[in-house]
Amino acid sequence: MGRSLVFSTNIPHRFSPTPGSISPRIHPNQYQAQKFTSLFPFGCQKVGILNPNSSRTLGVRALISEVSNQRQYSKVGAKSTGPIPPTQLIQVVETAAKTGAEVVMDAVNKPRNITYKGLTDLVTDTDKMSEAAILEVVEGNFGDHLILGEEGGIIGDTSSDYLWCIDPLDGTTNFAHCYPSFAVSVAVLFRGNPAAAAVVEFVGGPMCWNTRIFSATAGGGAFCNGQKIQTSPTDKVEQSLLVTGFGYEHDDPWITNMELFKEFTDISRGVRRLGAAAVDMCHVALGVAEAYWEYRLKPWDMAAGVLIVEEAGGAVTRMDGGKFCVFDRSVLVSNGALHAKLLERIAPATEKLKNKGIDFSLWYKPENYVTDL
Repeated sequence: MGRSLVFSTNIPHRFSPTPGSISPRIHPNQYQAQKFTSLFPFGCQKVGILNPNSSRTLGVRALISEVSNQRQYSKVGAKSTGPIPPTQLIQVVETAAKTGAEVVMDAVNKPRNITYKGLTDLVTDTDKMSEAAILEVVEGNFGDHLILGEEGGIIGDTSSDYLWCIDPLDGTTNFAHCYPSFAVSVAVLFRGNPAAAAVVEFVGGPMCWNTRIFSATAGGGAFCNGQKIQTSPTDKVEQSLLVTGFGYEHDDPWITNMELFKEFTDISRGVRRLGAAAVDMCHVALGVAEAYWEYRLKPWDMAAGVLIVEEAGGAVTRMDGGKFCVFDRSVLVSNGALHAKLLERIAPATEKLKNKGIDFSLWYKPENYVTDL
């Protein structure tokens, strides 16, 4: 049975321990093995076990050439949080994300009321209710800030230096099917760059729903349930687990990414398609996957996840290798060590799309919103 969550900014939330019979996934990481525990707020904590060196016999496709992993990529995080201290920003960001997650958790085992934005693009009452709850928190603390929500669009003062990017339910289709890959994602930009972010991921599944919270501030590191996290050290594509995503339009970018999916499936340990961008990026930050890429995302899909990856030691660019901002139409995040190797295939494929006239200009930036981009 799903748990109903009640949040307070002052009271830590505890959950009953996850049954000990659940076996952790083995993955390459630098963390020592841990048991699930209820000692940390808001859900389960990470389980990590050192993975013995293993090899895989690859198929007919050649491995990606050896490329130096020392290249430095432009930072996406804000250089400053402005007049608001980062501790104050992250407190409100986390409270907003948890408040939205309370709405989602309350609905997770109930019948869905589903409508459609497109042929297969779903929206539920829960999306709208979660966004309303998040807005109440943000507006109650920062009434003069600008807000961009997936469901409600632009709200507030476009002259503000702060822009909140809110996805009240990332992975709505998964939520509608009770498939455990969805989240609430909240980030705040300062002059166009992510300053603080939180993602509440729903884990488990029917009869055992739980949550964990990822958070980051620019320059302050990335955390999962209060514990600092770091991307994986894997520097070989053939030893990596990759993640991608596909939009609802089956157009040229969709076809190109299907080809990339096939190519990387041949030369890596696998490519997953889970259906929630914020979750996918948090998995890269946590070190359980090495990279994630996708075309045609929106600011609310990316704003929180890219900061969390970067603060966990990862790299973030556009899929053509260019400097990324949250208003771009493509994103590649990785553990950093693999970034240049992935771009060897992803960047040329993206350039071909640009040469065909596919629009990769900034998707949307609120009119009069001033940025440092």
